[in-house]
Amino acid sequence: MNLNKALTKAYESKSFKELVDAPVDAIAGISANDARLLQEAFNVKTIGDLAKLKYVRWAQAIATLAETEE
Repeated sequence: MNLNKALTKAYESKSFKELVDAPVDAIAGISANDARLLQEAFNVKTIGDLAKLKYVRWAQAIATLAETEE
C-alpha cells in the first residue's frame, strides 16, 4: 500500500509497525503545532494514540452507520 501522500517525507519508507509509534505530525497536513494541541487536549502523542482516540472511533462509527441508514 502506498501511503506517500498521507505521510511526511521522513516517514514514507517506514513500516506500519513503525508508523503506529510515530508522532502524529508524521501524517501529512498535521503540523507540529497541531500535534502539540492534540497532545494538550487529548494526550495524543502517536499515530496509534490518534487511531485509538474514542472520539475518532465514535466519528468513524457514526459515518459508517450513516451510509446504511434508511
